Amino acid sequence: MEKLSNKERMKIVRQAMPEQDSQVRRNNFQEVNLGFTEELARLEALRCIQCPKPTCVEGCPVGVKIKDFIGLVADGDYLGAAAKIKEDNMLPAVCGRVCPQEEQCEAKCVVGKKNGAVAIGRLERFVADFEREHVGIREPELKPKTGKKVAIVGSGPAGLSCAGDLIQMGHDVTVFEALHELGGVLIYGIPEFRLPKEIVKAEVESLKKLGVDFQTNAVIGMTDTVEELMKDGYDAVFIAVGAGLPYFLNIPGENLNGVYSANEFLTRVNLMKAYKFPNYDTPVFHCKDKNIAVFGGGNTAMDAVRTAKRLGAKNAYIIYRRSDLEMPARKEEIHHAKEEGIEFIYLSNPLEFVGDKNGWLKGVKVQKMELGEPDASGRRRPIPIAGSDYIIDIDMAVIAIGNGSNPIIQKTTPDLQYTKWGNIIVDEATMKTSKKGVFAGGDIVTGGATVILAMGAGRKAAAAINEYLLSSN
Repeated sequence: MEKLSNKERMKIVRQAMPEQDSQVRRNNFQEVNLGFTEELARLEALRCIQCPKPTCVEGCPVGVKIKDFIGLVADGDYLGAAAKIKEDNMLPAVCGRVCPQEEQCEAKCVVGKKNGAVAIGRLERFVADFEREHVGIREPELKPKTGKKVAIVGSGPAGLSCAGDLIQMGHDVTVFEALHELGGVLIYGIPEFRLPKEIVKAEVESLKKLGVDFQTNAVIGMTDTVEELMKDGYDAVFIAVGAGLPYFLNIPGENLNGVYSANEFLTRVNLMKAYKFPNYDTPVFHCKDKNIAVFGGGNTAMDAVRTAKRLGAKNAYIIYRRSDLEMPARKEEIHHAKEEGIEFIYLSNPLEFVGDKNGWLKGVKVQKMELGEPDASGRRRPIPIAGSDYIIDIDMAVIAIGNGSNPIIQKTTPDLQYTKWGNIIVDEATMKTSKKGVFAGGDIVTGGATVILAMGAGRKAAAAINEYLLSSN
């Protein structure tokens, strides 16, 4: 590492991420952020003052050794940096792209108090991409086989993280995935322009090389129950099925043609390649030159509205019942959406979808709102303004207001304990459920959250499962 004083390091400004021009990218599905060059990465890494007690690690749900890997980047040892990250995170190329570092590790960065935090996520992405592009994803050493078998239900971030740790510990691991592609929300939920599918597939392939067995088209609760898996010789089960049941607005007209859940819309486009129709068989609403509204203010809403714009929408709206200050989406995603021409309609609450005589959506009646005192979420509560109703002309609507737990596991595994929302109750320290040998983590426990929090749950579960298996010899 270059011998710079902390004072000199603090003078280096945070390096901007190269990205596609907004007027070009709004018409394609290629990745928006282009990644650091080696020069930018090393310059950004030099901003790290190598704190004796790095507080950034406190903000990382999987405990990546951030100071150490950034020091290796500054030295030009990018492969060493990748190996250091993967001691704690098996999916660095994914996390470097989609995790909200500004709320987690970077929020704890000491440098950020004056000059903008060190770009930890962008450096993580850089070293992961460098390894994959120059030598391929390298496999870690595995411990000797224990003879124990673990079933993991779901191949999203929690399941993949758990599988990666358990296979390294010497256990046999089978991952059961309900869909025909692996990756869970990483594949069906996050658009290509934020997370290229080849990145996810490369990470999955690396787990296959380690010996993880993946079974697709396996809907646990239907093809087999959790109880049947345990009778089939699995010594432990980790449930990581996510939160894939979409919430709706429950307003009149929601059954009109042209009204989608964000899950259906994004799954059709991302997983089933509807944006390449008719070369792929899956259709999606013909968006070209249409008015399309997305309801919600989170990252999924941003993904949906930016996707609609890329499909040719004349006007693509975000309709949100609070103001921009309360919007939970990442600031970067909001910024990119605005650059791409998305129109934000704040303080407006949908009351009714309006259709024509043939059952097709033609508009939405909304009511203007004002903000009152904060509610349980800490955000100011929206209050209706009487007599402020008006209609916005739209041809398609996408509902992106969150998801709940799929009821299949609950219906077929009644001896687990659940919350009133259908989330599985676990011991937070071990991810153990009320059923012996069964663990759970990710969105099925917490409700909709982030990729890295789900991965943290997967790692915590893997450690507890390992202890459980070894103690049951």
